[in-house]
Formats: sequence, C-alpha cells, structure tokens
Amino acid sequence: MSDAAQPTIAEVRAAAEAVKAAIDRHLEAVSSPTAGDDPAVFAAYEQLASAAIVYDQLLYEVYDEVTPFEVPGDEGPGAYNGPDQPEAISVLIRRDYHIADPNRLRAQAERLDSTLTPGGGGAGGVNAAIGVLFGEFEPDEIAARSEEFGLEEGDSTLWVSAAEPTDPGEWLPEPFENADPQLLICRFDVSEVYDDEESEE
Repeated sequence: MSDAAQPTIAEVRAAAEAVKAAIDRHLEAVSSPTAGDDPAVFAAYEQLASAAIVYDQLLYEVYDEVTPFEVPGDEGPGAYNGPDQPEAISVLIRRDYHIADPNRLRAQAERLDSTLTPGGGGAGGVNAAIGVLFGEFEPDEIAARSEEFGLEEGDSTLWVSAAEPTDPGEWLPEPFENADPQLLICRFDVSEVYDDEESEE
C-alpha cells in the first residue's frame, strides 16, 4: 500500500470526534422517557459501535495502538465470554420492512385467503394482510420477495449466541429477553448505514 493510501492523523482525529458524538447520541437516546421501547436506542447503539470500530482500526493503523472497546461482532479479542463448546445455540433474527405499497400487500394476501374482503382498507386491512402473508410464507421467502409483497427492506441483523439447552416452550413467553452480547458467537448486520460508510471511505 502506498503512503498516499495510509490513514492520516486528521482521519484519526475525525474518527475520535465521531465516537464522541456517537456517545452523546447514545446517552441522549437511553436517557429518554421512552428508552425501553424506542428504536432510536438500538440505532444509537449501532452508530456508536460502528464509530468505535472505525476509530480502533484507524488508531491501530496510524499509531499501532488499540482501544479497550469490545464491540459484539467486531472480531476483537475477548468480546466473547461464553463457553468454548456450547451445548446449544440461539439464532435471533430481526428484519425491518417499510410498507411501501399497502394495496399490493393486500392484493397478495387476498389471493391466499378468500375470507378477506376484496379491497379492504384501513389499518385493520393491512394488519390482516400481514398476518396472512407471514402465516403462509417463511421469513426468508418474504425477504427474497419483499418487493412483490409491497414491502421495502430496511435494516436487518442476525445473532448466533451460545445458549443452555431448554425444555420445549420454556422461553416462548419472552423469547428475546435474554439476548446477552457476551454470549454472541457471530453477528451479521445489513444496513444502508454501512453502505454509506463504505462509500465515504
């Protein structure tokens, strides 16, 4: 790699400022009255994690130093604190969609369920259509055919975590309560945020 392609001190400083700004945004999100159910908290966490990873990488390339930050999924040493040979794993998936075309969504559902009133509108009509589609198709197929169903893909993430064997139905009442980042074996995120960062780089 040529000297011109090496990161500069200015880039390290800019990355440090990005981490500071991300910390402020994260603190503001988690301290809001609706933090428990606010998607802004998750978004702020992702932005902080991404900023920390970029800063850590630039710091190492320019100064041969690292930070003490350990972000799940950053491949950093010590991030995983689970068993070397887990007895079970949990796969946690979240996919977000924008309802880009409610009419197309409804029409697709009506083809599958004759009990739906043709052309039914309103929130109830969309909700019923969503129930029909997700009852008929596997999540992977809906993701692959999202445009056909009037949906526009948003961010998605997949976590594979170490877990203890459980009895059938044991965790169903609260399936996502115990998602522990320290048990995370691997993680796969898909977001326009990362695409934008790659373009800037």
